[in-house]
Amino acid sequence: MMSRTPLILLACGSFNPITNMHMRLFELARDHLQKTGRYQVIEGIMSPVNDDYRKKGLVSARHRIAMAKLALETSDWIRVDPWESEQETWTETVKVLRGAATNLRSGDPTYKGFDLAQLQLKHHYNESLRLLQSKKEFMKNKWPIERSTEDPLSYQHSVLPELKLLCGADFLQTFKTPNLWKEEHIKEIVEKFGLVCISRAGSDPAQYISESDLLTQFQHNIFLVKEWIQNEISATQIRYALCRGLSVKYLIPDSVISYIAHHNIYTEESERKNEGDLLQPLKLHNTTVNPLND
Repeated sequence: MMSRTPLILLACGSFNPITNMHMRLFELARDHLQKTGRYQVIEGIMSPVNDDYRKKGLVSARHRIAMAKLALETSDWIRVDPWESEQETWTETVKVLRGAATNLRSGDPTYKGFDLAQLQLKHHYNESLRLLQSKKEFMKNKWPIERSTEDPLSYQHSVLPELKLLCGADFLQTFKTPNLWKEEHIKEIVEKFGLVCISRAGSDPAQYISESDLLTQFQHNIFLVKEWIQNEISATQIRYALCRGLSVKYLIPDSVISYIAHHNIYTEESERKNEGDLLQPLKLHNTTVNPLND
């Protein structure tokens, strides 16, 4: 019987605000991956984007982090990590993944496999490391250490978890936006880490893959997850509803609704924030492409 490879899911995004659907992505991905018989998902991490991303209507990371922490109080395996949002400027997704991988590879601050900026991530992933150690002990007792050389999926307690980027299926479509992504970064993400994409109504992730030579080349490392119970909760539409004084109960956690009301976060004024600005990756490429909406 094949043993399972431990796996960590990392989701980068605005979480503006965090919704029930954001949390459902993790649950759907875990179910799918574990049903393959190949993986044991041991942790989920949400990494809210830096304010400097310049997305229209993006409220302060301080509030987005606080709301995510409140929402995830009910989860025993998903957490929010503030590192990306606390940097002086926007950080590319691939660098967040590299940093998380560095933390898993070595607890030694003198580790030379990655540059200093990536090594600084390790301080902010201490909780992951602590959980990983406890999981290792559990798995060591649960599964045999022996490993058949003919079975690459056989588990050995010294094997580090794999790290995969969790996203909605429309995320794949953003790879086609000129100057939004560097080609070498897309390749590194799909080749070295892998993607877990949750489908949404109106999206066709299989088509996005087939239209890209790069994604097709590494499609074995892209997991497409079907959401059979369609849930089209949109953070953008939730913000619009809040601006109009409409109820969003049962769309986002009650604790988040209370926080939003207490701090009066989403208003017509907040929706105009960054209006007309280029997204930071487009700005860095000196492009004249129009800014993307939410």
